[in-house]
Amino acid sequence: MTRTFKRGFLLIAGSLFCFALAAQPKFDGGMMVHTGYLAATLPAKNHEASGMPFGIGGTMRFHVGSLLRVGGEGFITTLSLMDNGSYVRIGWGGVVAELRWRLGCWHPFFGCTLGGGSATTLLMFDGSTGDWDAEPDVVMHSESFMLADPHIGLEYALTERIHLTSRLSYLTPLKRVDVPTGPRVFLGFVFAH
Repeated sequence: MTRTFKRGFLLIAGSLFCFALAAQPKFDGGMMVHTGYLAATLPAKNHEASGMPFGIGGTMRFHVGSLLRVGGEGFITTLSLMDNGSYVRIGWGGVVAELRWRLGCWHPFFGCTLGGGSATTLLMFDGSTGDWDAEPDVVMHSESFMLADPHIGLEYALTERIHLTSRLSYLTPLKRVDVPTGPRVFLGFVFAH
């Protein structure tokens, strides 16, 4: 009786496991790092802020049918300036909707994120390199904004559940703000469940 029970249990558990592996994913999520080129003229002394930012973030999307993915995502990016600790740091997130096609192992997609973000700018014009030294000419500014982040991308399915993903996006504030904008390139992994 015990041997029959074990075999039955293993058969049922194995069947469920295989069914779970074969089922289409219902949602996915993952992390991406990014860089690109950002530029803006900041009001503080008409400072030209430009360069390559670096950042990280993540996404989680629910699959609706075979083409549509809807979910949320959030990222943070930092643009270092003037080689003295000055920076512009932008954090943003929102609701994302994407259309994705399956072409073998390749999955091209496009979509848009609508949401909000905030930017913090710290500019040290006479920056001291010493700790605890007073900075004579510093500007710090923070502001929040609504945004759209249209993007196109391509995923490569390493397995049905693990995808290498890349995308190109352009963060677009929906009102005039003093935030550097420009294209960003993302690279990361997405895990489907």
